[in-house]
Amino acid sequence: MFSSLNRLLMSRMGPAVTGAVVGILAPLLSFWGNPANMGICVACFSRDIAGALGMHRAAVVQYIRPELSGFILGSLAAALVYREFKPRAGSSPIIRFFLGMFAMIGALVFLGCPWRAYIRLSAGDLTAIAGIVGLTVGVVIGIYFLWTGFSLGRSYQAKKPMGMIMPALAVSLMALLILAPSFGPDGTGPIFFSEKGPGSQFAPIWIALGVGLIVGWLAQRSRFCTVGAIRDLIMLKDGHLFKGVLAFIVAAFVTNFLLGQFNPGMEGQPVAHTNHLWNFMGMVLSGLAFTLAGGCPGRQFIMSGEGDGDSGIFILGMIVGAGIAHTFSFASSPAGPGPFGPGATIVGLIFCLAIGFLMREKVSV
Repeated sequence: MFSSLNRLLMSRMGPAVTGAVVGILAPLLSFWGNPANMGICVACFSRDIAGALGMHRAAVVQYIRPELSGFILGSLAAALVYREFKPRAGSSPIIRFFLGMFAMIGALVFLGCPWRAYIRLSAGDLTAIAGIVGLTVGVVIGIYFLWTGFSLGRSYQAKKPMGMIMPALAVSLMALLILAPSFGPDGTGPIFFSEKGPGSQFAPIWIALGVGLIVGWLAQRSRFCTVGAIRDLIMLKDGHLFKGVLAFIVAAFVTNFLLGQFNPGMEGQPVAHTNHLWNFMGMVLSGLAFTLAGGCPGRQFIMSGEGDGDSGIFILGMIVGAGIAHTFSFASSPAGPGPFGPGATIVGLIFCLAIGFLMREKVSV
């Protein structure tokens, strides 16, 4: 049974299988307690973790999300079973850190990662369309740089202990979530939990962790990636990863409809705003940063479980970026973009464009 499942996941239909499973589980997580239209959002969940660790003081988005620990540990388990745990690092780590930071800032201007953009659309949130178009434009700009020789350099084989750092962090986060230690002089912190807002809404811990483990395993075997899907479709005319995105959207739509969570329209959508320009621009930034870094945020978590230290650096950049975005009023809210969100988006685009131009190698013709 397991060998047959593995063959299916490793086939060209593997991403579609993974996409369909994620599309079913994400709305179910909202049904079980996660925020509406946010069953699985890698950017939002990273933002919540940053808040829980005290890296920002937005009291409504502070919670350690077990799903992300599950992504890393599920990927680790699959990589170990199938002998694909290959620690590596050294591919422009400081650039990857800043790409992660700006990818997160763009995502929080839009209010979601690529996964959440598709979840929002599947639940009837039409404001997601501008974000999805922006994501595609960002990926296309990234493709231009890839075609003209962009490279962050090769990574190098590393010792196994390095590859276990991100899994150890995943386990540590789970321990902090369960134990919730209070070391502060006033009996609060260092772990903070929202008492209202999206951060106070969550599925039962073990269900959320279980979903994360399943998705981590499936995505590791199938190489599921929402940004790579667009990149390969346009750049290589290869649609097998894009089948995963289509399956994701269709399965999520059907599941949301059956659960009574489908609410078409633009006004009053959960944790979303109607400023289409900055929904678009925020995801242009994210799509470009994700493309230059080699994969969507979910894919970065999966690769970190395989021992990829460069993906681990990108993830740390995302978490720091979340702290910065809320501390400096870059992040949007349902009322619209934050006061300094548009400016931060422009700065991020300038950075990513500069990296795209400056990190090119000569291409043989």
